[in-house]
Amino acid sequence: MAMLEVTDLHTYYGNIEALKGVSLEVEEGEIVTLIGSNGAGKSTTLRSISGLTPPREGSIRFEGNEIGETPPQEIVQLGISQSPEGRKCFQRMTVRENLDLGAYLRKDTAVIGEDLDRVFDLFPRLKEREKQKAGTMSGGEQQMLAIGRAMMAQPRLLLLDEPSMGLAPVLVERIYETVEEINRQGTTILLVEQNANFALGVSKRGYVLETGHVALSDDSDKLRDNPEVQKAYLGA
Repeated sequence: MAMLEVTDLHTYYGNIEALKGVSLEVEEGEIVTLIGSNGAGKSTTLRSISGLTPPREGSIRFEGNEIGETPPQEIVQLGISQSPEGRKCFQRMTVRENLDLGAYLRKDTAVIGEDLDRVFDLFPRLKEREKQKAGTMSGGEQQMLAIGRAMMAQPRLLLLDEPSMGLAPVLVERIYETVEEINRQGTTILLVEQNANFALGVSKRGYVLETGHVALSDDSDKLRDNPEVQKAYLGA
């Protein structure tokens, strides 16, 4: 049984059908990526899984349990957290306050300190900026904070939405090195990314979304070698 099983998902914004039967699986311990152009349905897929934009039809099962109609806060408690597109840090709050909010639903206060130390080990820059307001930090630092805040919920499945958006190439590499380290430490990751080169470089498997449906799925190495994928997403 896969950790996450998404089956025939149909999600709407008003009368507009954004997802038209999306199905995918994520096994425990994997990094799986969704690639595709703007408007393909990548972010909507993550929003459906996390309960922010519930599907009208289809099934979402996490560790064997149906969560398609579960409220977002309960989905976080079950072990899924999301680092959203555009980072969405609380600009007037400090780094530490943003991280504390990530652990808001947790009751195991003794372990929260250990997870905070883990986030600071993953992102030493956040430790340096602990008392700084998030809105005064660079885009790269805010991306670190968004991922760190999601990690403070102690997820077993981490949803990452466009972590490289708007960042300089050297920062993108640093973010992705940390994503791989988070995975090595035991967190399963579902990654949405327009930068297909980086996404296919760190992931085990990938799905190509086009206008709300899965057009291709394969091992990431095979997708990188696929002429259609190279032409559409890899600049070949």
